[in-house]
Amino acid sequence: MLPLMKTARSLLVLLALLAFAQSSRAELVNGIKAIVQDSVITAQEVYNLAAPAIDVLRRQYRAQPEVLQKKLSETLDDSLDQLIERQLILQDFKSAGYNLPESIITEAVEERIRTRYGDRAKLIKTLQGQGLTFEKFRQQMRDQFIVEALRGKNISSEVIISPHKIESYYLAHKDKYRVEDEIKLRMIVLNRSSASDTAARQLADEILRKLKEGAAFAEMASVYSQGSQRSRGGDWDWVERSVLRKELAEVAFALKPGAVSDVIETPDACYLMLVENKKPAHTKALVEVRDEIEHNMLAEERARLSKLYIERLKKKTFVRYFRDI
Repeated sequence: MLPLMKTARSLLVLLALLAFAQSSRAELVNGIKAIVQDSVITAQEVYNLAAPAIDVLRRQYRAQPEVLQKKLSETLDDSLDQLIERQLILQDFKSAGYNLPESIITEAVEERIRTRYGDRAKLIKTLQGQGLTFEKFRQQMRDQFIVEALRGKNISSEVIISPHKIESYYLAHKDKYRVEDEIKLRMIVLNRSSASDTAARQLADEILRKLKEGAAFAEMASVYSQGSQRSRGGDWDWVERSVLRKELAEVAFALKPGAVSDVIETPDACYLMLVENKKPAHTKALVEVRDEIEHNMLAEERARLSKLYIERLKKKTFVRYFRDI
């Protein structure tokens, strides 16, 4: 029985290779990255999936070619893994003898057209720009529906994290929820055109005079500040010391609640700050972080179940990788 299985697998690989060899020359240049049972995954498919991330990486690491190459390789490997997992699930659907009524796919396609494209004509035009046919789009929708359905079936979407587990995690990771001293801060920023620019300082002195006479800090910030929080009356909300540049942090954290700073000058700007309130360093209470912990633990548990599911599929499905020469 075992030799027969090996022969069958070899035949599948041969058939896949022959089918691939009969494709266009462009596809031949493209190359095969993997075969899952009788399905071929091409290098172009891997690249297409990775393309958005690749564009980001090229912009982010263009001055670091060695780091860029490493990141690109990792991204392509991850995309290949995703495509293999997708094919493993589709093969599982096929081998299990499941049936998916075409009416369900038709409904899903029509819903996608309504929500994303508006009408069928716009969809067709978009697909043409991507080099896709409507039939290919429908097949992609079908595959996506199957993958999501089987993941939901095999990776329970109703995983429950007990209150005891949440509390145990919190107690074991309390340092993670440690918060340093915080202040509730408002700031007025007046940019300087150069280090010798005196106009910003003169305006800052005038604003400080008005504040001492009773003008509202938020109103002054809304009118004069050139900082990113101008529309919010200069409100930075609660901030830790590390958020501010050193010369600002030293002044701000020395102020008492309700106090306004003197004008602080730096080579690029003049600043005025109001500290509305203070919080001493503390550890967030469990009630503050319970939802965050539960969310993270649910994600970790689903990732673990997903890994187990894919490992089970790999044990019963033929997978062959093709390494670059």
